[in-house]
Amino acid sequence: MRGASRASLAEASERLAAVAAESPDPARLGEELFAAAHVLDSEAALRRGLADATRPPEARAALVTAVFGGKISDVAVSLLADVARLHWSLPGEMVDAIEELAVMAIVTAADRAGHLDDLEDEVFRFSRIVASQPGLRIALSNRFVAPEGKRELLNSLLAGKVTDETLLLVTQAALYSRGRSLDASLEEYARLAAEQRQQVVAEVHVAIELTGEQRSRLDTALSAAYGHRVHLNVVLDPEVIGGMSVRVGGELIDGSIASRLAELRRRLAG
Repeated sequence: MRGASRASLAEASERLAAVAAESPDPARLGEELFAAAHVLDSEAALRRGLADATRPPEARAALVTAVFGGKISDVAVSLLADVARLHWSLPGEMVDAIEELAVMAIVTAADRAGHLDDLEDEVFRFSRIVASQPGLRIALSNRFVAPEGKRELLNSLLAGKVTDETLLLVTQAALYSRGRSLDASLEEYARLAAEQRQQVVAEVHVAIELTGEQRSRLDTALSAAYGHRVHLNVVLDPEVIGGMSVRVGGELIDGSIASRLAELRRRLAG
């Protein structure tokens, strides 16, 4: 996002945090915000109208009420009106912000229910399943498959096996890609969940499962290195001969034997 949009997102996030804290059902609020984002994605004129900085803020807020009033809750309409009053560098960045607010509302619901660790783990694990099973990825990404068909497939796979909040996020990612792959959407949602409680996500590739003591030592070392709590997503990777590789954001810390052997071969070849 550009500077103006980043500042507006920060302000909108503060408003969402206050509203979600008082909401009896923040997950429903998240669903409503997702629905609004999908409408704005499909209606270019409306999207531009709500982000048009030449129009008075109250006129933009009134447009929100005219379009969404009576279709979603008053709380969601009020929050969207606040979003419309802010300044956005691009209309698409406003919609990106609404999607992020939707994720944050659902994450708040998971946190309130004590499911936040489960949500982060489940979203990551399902993203790995999708990445490893082309048939499933095609079924959930195919734009010619009706949304209801995708919803039924996800319910059959996940209902009762993951938290309600995880199922909701996965379903939103599958039904409305917003130009991203399903894997990318799930990764983004997991990042936002970690970010909301000031954690960083570390993807750890290992040859064999880590013991509890090893996970604890790695968690402590990474938390000290990055100055934040760290959520570990551990992947059993047949390409890792021994040791491990750790990716935090765009940074790769590769301590695997395979990597060291490859480096040795490069040096010998040189």
